[in-house]
Parts: sequence; structure tokens; C-alpha cells
Amino acid sequence: MRYLVLTDIHANLEALDACMAEATGRGFDRVLVLGDLVGYGADPNAVIAHIQALNPVAIVRGNHDKVACGLEQAEGFNAVAKAAVQWTLEVLTPAHRQWLASLPQGPTMVDDAIEICHGSPFDEDTYIFDELDAVHALKTSVRSLCLFGHTHCPAVFRLSEGKFEDLGAGGADTQVPLREASKYLVNPGSVGQPRDGDPRAAFAIADTGARRVELFRIGYAVEEAQAKVMKAGLPEVLAQRLGIGR
Repeated sequence: MRYLVLTDIHANLEALDACMAEATGRGFDRVLVLGDLVGYGADPNAVIAHIQALNPVAIVRGNHDKVACGLEQAEGFNAVAKAAVQWTLEVLTPAHRQWLASLPQGPTMVDDAIEICHGSPFDEDTYIFDELDAVHALKTSVRSLCLFGHTHCPAVFRLSEGKFEDLGAGGADTQVPLREASKYLVNPGSVGQPRDGDPRAAFAIADTGARRVELFRIGYAVEEAQAKVMKAGLPEVLAQRLGIGR
């Protein structure tokens, strides 16, 4: 099975379209979505409709999804994020707000080999950046491969025979072979708002037959996405950061 893995789309339709075109050319069977479909970008309704049409085999909510549909308040959000999520709440259709509210909390078991979450398998809102949290997540996960998002930065961590390794995931397209008797924690990076200094959209394909995860970066029409953000009256910094990947 080849699973297309999408996370942190953040209402960026241009980035999502580019990822889908590239992934379709490479081939996939089913779709996994790791949360934060909305927030920051200018096309929340279109992105939700697009994801609904893909009929993901598994999907979990993100922190922006929870706030944008009214499940939670924007506590902990900075001023820019609060402004964007308030705008999103106002422009979402009632049906899309209801659909976001129905998204499950991670982790979700996909099959015998894969589980997905937004932040971490022990807390959906935790950011995994350092070794301590990565090891905690690897020991908490119950499948050999745990796919996560939230940080907007590609990452690959491995736990094998009690030894932790940060395998990295920056730069060019990467293939991660999945070894027997090892556990993996993989973040494909953000579709719609990368924060690793590379403005290209990110996605992954998890291939259970070939026992590997393929991480990809793809250029997209950044200027169009930026223009939409400005036209919508969203904070200008949200347009600027798309161009620098921060």
C-alpha cells in the first residue's frame, strides 16, 4: 500500500494542488491527513472540499482546526495566528465548521504498521523538536511507523535496540528505508507553510510494500498564494513567510 501523507496544509490551495499533481504522477493508493487543514492561508473552504474529495483512509485534527471550528479558544496562539484563525472561523461554511469539529483526536491506527497523529502520540498539541520528546513519542507509539506533523519541519527519528537516532530530513527528496525491529517517527513537513527555510511544499509517500517512506519537496505558485492572503486582509507577515519558508 502506498499512502500519500499530507499535513499542515493551512488553507494553502496552491501548495496542495502542486503536491497532489506530483503525488499523482508518482502514484499512491490512499491518503492520510495529519491535521491543520486550515489557519494562516486564504482558501480554507476550498482546501477542506479538496481533502473531502480525496476520502482519506485516516485523518486527525490539528490545533488550528480545533480553534477554527470553535471547539477551543485561541489560547497560546500569537497575535498573527489568532487573527488568521478568527478570519477562518468567520469565512468557513457551517458544513465545513461542523466537519472540522468531527475530526478525531490522534493518534489513529491506520494498519498494523502505521499510526498517525498531529503533534505526538502522547499529546496531540505537543511539538516534537528535541531528542527527549522524540524518544518519548517513539516509546509511546504502538506501531513501527508513527507519522506526525505540527512543527512544519521534516524530521526522521529512529529507535533501534534502545538506540535513538536523528536521521535528519532536510534538503532534497529523501528515501527512508524501514528496517525490521526498529521504530520510526517521521514528519513529512508542511504542505502549506514550511518553516525549515525551504519554501517548497512538502509531502510524503509511505510505502508499506517496499518498506520505505519517501519525502518530497515541490515548488508551487507562491506568488498566487501570497496575493490571496493579502486580498483577504490577513496579516501581511503570513504572505511574507511563504516566500522564505519560515
